[in-house]
Amino acid sequence: MGRRRTIDRDKVLDAAEAIVNTVGAAGLTIDAVAKASGITKGGVQYCFGNKDGLIDAMMERWFSEFDGAVAAEGGDDADPLKAMRAHAAVTARMNTAENARTSGMMAALLQREEHMAKNRAWYRARLDGLDLSTEGGRRARLMFLATEGVFLLRGFGFLEMDDAEWQDMFADILRLQSKPEPQA
Repeated sequence: MGRRRTIDRDKVLDAAEAIVNTVGAAGLTIDAVAKASGITKGGVQYCFGNKDGLIDAMMERWFSEFDGAVAAEGGDDADPLKAMRAHAAVTARMNTAENARTSGMMAALLQREEHMAKNRAWYRARLDGLDLSTEGGRRARLMFLATEGVFLLRGFGFLEMDDAEWQDMFADILRLQSKPEPQA
């Protein structure tokens, strides 16, 4: 009796992400992922059920990776203001390839309402902890919106910028949370 072959879900997800990033979300099919992974279509379906399950797994992996990096950056403190600063700092460290990977994922998300709902919930959770009755909470919200705006502009190619400009923008964004100098 032969040894049972196991499927590495992460390698299959890597292949799916590569497809989205090279040919676009429309190219993400069970067949394409199977071929890119070197497994059968049945193997992909065994792991993820269907294309929606595959996209869900891609999203969950990305959310988990990003949220883990933000938690590591911000430490154990549950302060929402520190969490926003950590969110901006982690995003600032993204290189062009990571930015493209994430933007490709976002393009895949736009295909179905169920995926958009998960994305909306993820974004909403970032803002819900802020106390918008305080100046700090309002600055943290502005920091978050600026972070995501720059990320999306660069990721979707709406605004070309080199790494120096990217870092300069994030230096400005991170200064949003510091107290402004009093006006004379």
